[in-house]
Amino acid sequence: MEQQPTQDQESSGRRYDPMFVSSMIESSLRIALLFLLLFGVVDILRPFLVPLIWGMIIAMAAFPVVKWLQPKVGNRRGLAASLVTLVFILALVVPTWWVTDATVGALKSLGAAAESGELRVPPPPAAVADWPIVGERLFSTWSSANQNLEAVLAQAAPEIRNAVSALFKKVGGSLLGVALFVVSLLIAGGFMTFAEQTGRFAEKFFVRIGGVKPGGEWAGLTVAPVRSVLQGVVGVAVIQSSLVAIGLVVAGIPGAAIWSLVVLFLAIAQLPPLLVIVPMIFYAFNNFDTTTAVIFTVWQLLAGASDNILKPMLMGRGLDIPMPVIMFGAIGCMISAGINGLFAGAVILSIAYKLLNSRLDQPPPP
Repeated sequence: MEQQPTQDQESSGRRYDPMFVSSMIESSLRIALLFLLLFGVVDILRPFLVPLIWGMIIAMAAFPVVKWLQPKVGNRRGLAASLVTLVFILALVVPTWWVTDATVGALKSLGAAAESGELRVPPPPAAVADWPIVGERLFSTWSSANQNLEAVLAQAAPEIRNAVSALFKKVGGSLLGVALFVVSLLIAGGFMTFAEQTGRFAEKFFVRIGGVKPGGEWAGLTVAPVRSVLQGVVGVAVIQSSLVAIGLVVAGIPGAAIWSLVVLFLAIAQLPPLLVIVPMIFYAFNNFDTTTAVIFTVWQLLAGASDNILKPMLMGRGLDIPMPVIMFGAIGCMISAGINGLFAGAVILSIAYKLLNSRLDQPPPP
């Protein structure tokens, strides 16, 4: 008589399925190989990730200029993209050289004046001693520098060396950032030359991730914030800082190149350029005649307020991105990634904001 399988044997047989185990092992191996491949690709591209991201951002923002220029150069896309890239590189390298040369020149002049004994510190105003917290100490140090600058410099030599060393490190880091940005511009030129192929690849990628809807809409939602932010934030900041720089240079304000760069950073981070302009106005009234100081003040105040006119003109062409999103993106990314992050952070967070809004606007699943 044939023995019937017990209940334990039946449940044990149901728990063990050789085909399921084989498929699971095969799938695990495939996933592991896929992760190894992705890890290798990321490890190889890691030094180029920042220039690649910047290249994509610049290409999306500058491609309309290439399309406008293309018919004027014999309908040659490559030539148009190369010319636009060259103009951008010159626009980046020339001001960088100007600021670096001004900084190094000022340090050399200061060092030479200190060595020759020509450097003099004027006596401090008596009101300085009445300043809260730091007034007495500042007045004492200032008076000592006025009476015997050489002794004060000798006493503070270690701190001065550390400060100068830190400054040169910052300058070196900034120059490295500029070099990476030049590489980003070259990559952007390649993206703009093959814009159609790149666009089709991006559309397929988004459709694969998010489906035909909403994934098919994400490519357009990615391009629009980039152009909006770069036109309405970076573009306005460049124009505003250029106007401020003209006033500083014409008036002969010391360190005009450095102050102009600070104004540029403040404008991109959505902070008021008056933080720099107001001290410059006080300097002008203390060192220039009244007419020059008044003209300088009027020009700088108009330049500082020019964003109120420029932003509606430029940002009206793109999307409405809340200013807190741009400010948090610029400042947060600058803290984590340096000066390059100041530009990219606003763009990246704006893209994320628009994609999130697009996703939230989708009807909930049944």
